[in-house]
Parts: sequence; structure tokens; C-alpha cells
Amino acid sequence: MLSTRPGDDPLKISCVILTMGNRVAELNRAVESALNQVDGDVEVVIVGNGADVPEVTATPPDGSAASVKTVRLAHNTGIPAGRNRGVEECSGDVVLFLDDDGWYANQKVVAHVRDRFATEPDLAVISFRVMDPDGGIGQRRHVPRLRAGDPERSSPVTTFLGGASAIRRSAFLQVGGLPERFFYAHEETDLAWRLLGEGYRIEYDAETVMYHPQVPPTRHAEFYRLNARNRVWLARRNLPWPLAGLYLLDWVVLTLVRERRSGVAIKAWFQGFVEGLRTPAGERRPMAWRTAWRMVKLGRPPIV
Repeated sequence: MLSTRPGDDPLKISCVILTMGNRVAELNRAVESALNQVDGDVEVVIVGNGADVPEVTATPPDGSAASVKTVRLAHNTGIPAGRNRGVEECSGDVVLFLDDDGWYANQKVVAHVRDRFATEPDLAVISFRVMDPDGGIGQRRHVPRLRAGDPERSSPVTTFLGGASAIRRSAFLQVGGLPERFFYAHEETDLAWRLLGEGYRIEYDAETVMYHPQVPPTRHAEFYRLNARNRVWLARRNLPWPLAGLYLLDWVVLTLVRERRSGVAIKAWFQGFVEGLRTPAGERRPMAWRTAWRMVKLGRPPIV
């Protein structure tokens, strides 16, 4: 069930960077941070999601086997589909996902990631610690667990940050990759739950640090609608029906409490919620009850 690379060859690392082509300087910084990893030899795959990939000036260091490859998609297919296409173009055993406006905090991230995946065959995903480059306290949502008060504490988790992560490619392909119909929001959780169901581990590793500007997810015009729609799809695809009902009820209550002062946000969220109930969610593969119990023991039961 769990797979590692045979033999003693070092694990090969790829890095998928999704871009809309509108952040040229930031993209160049992201690529440079991946290429300049010590003992990295990272294969960088830049996916232009419905846009031409800007020319980057970053090049591999002398003597490095690192490389840069670009892929252009004809239209914006969404984040999960774009990342899936990037993984298809990769040859690495481990794939890093990096936002085009993020960058690695130091040159030892890849070496650390390679060591962990090489010695922990049941490890499927590492979720990175995200830091504010301007020295801010960071955002709670960047620590993918309920007790998020101490971002410097590593721990097992049940989901991860898509643009700040490393994934074992064989595990990613085993469970079918990211759900492309989601377009944006909760696709990582869908993948994470399926990986947990196959016996893999997901870890938040505070030693793997990337920088990313502090920007609210609500900057996206469709945030509330897609957030709600995909949450319903997530439950319909992955949870036994009793848990699905509890999960959705909990999020209805949480949303009403959190957004009680914004009628616009609540209206958009419930429009998405109804859309999620009425439209196809994709293949249903409900997790086993033992997987749900495992999530309870990890501190994140699949009802919240």
C-alpha cells in the first residue's frame, strides 16, 4: 500500500509553481528560491494557468542539475487542475507546491524534505510553516490544525496548505490527485482525507519555512460561494452520511456566527451551499470509520 523509491538513489525533487503570468518579479523570486536549494537539484515546473509563462531570469547554480520547464494551459482550469497538470509533467519522487508570490526562507528546505521522505515511508505530505516577510504574527489559517496558537510546534495534521507543501508523488497519484471540479478551496482537504484513508501520514513541519505576504482569502470575488459549495462536495464525497450531516451542520452554525455582521457574505455562502447540494460532487468514496476515529485521535474529527 505504502510506496518508497527502490534502491539507495536520492529522492528526486520537483517543484510546481502555478501562475497567471501577472506577478513576474514575484515568480522569478519563487523560482530562484527553488533552484538555489543546497544539494537540491530541483526540477521546477511552471504552469501558466490560462496565461503565457513570463520569462524568468533565475537560472540553476553552476554545477547543479536543477532545471526549469514551462507548461501553458489554454484556459484557467483552477488551482487543483493546474497543479495536477504540473505533477503530470514532473519526474520527481517528491513534489513541492509553491505559490508564485511565495519563496523559501532558506536554502536547506529541500534537503530537510528529502531526508524526511526518504526515511519515513508512510509520510505523504509535509505542510510548511508560512511566515510573514514583514515580520507580522502570521495568519491562523496557515497552521492546519485546531490548536494553531503556536506555529513553531510541529505536529501530525489532517489537512495541509496547498501552496506551501511537499507531497510524495506516488501517494498523490494513488488517490487520484486533487479534485479538479473544486477549482478553488478545500481541494487539499479532499486529498488529505483520502491519503489518511490509505494509511499515510500528514505532518505540519515548523522547520520547513516559506515566506508569503499576508493576504486575506476573501480577496477572491468568489471566495464565499466556492468555500461553501466545495465544503458540501467534500462531505458528500468523503464522509459517511451521519458524519456528513454533522459536518455541514457545524459549518452552517460557524458561518452564521463568524459572518453575522456581513449579510453579503452570508448570502453568497448559502448560495454556494445550495449549489453544493444540487450539483454533482464527483466520485463518492466515504472514509472508513477507523479513518474517522484516527482523525479524532489526531485532534481534528471530521465534523469541524
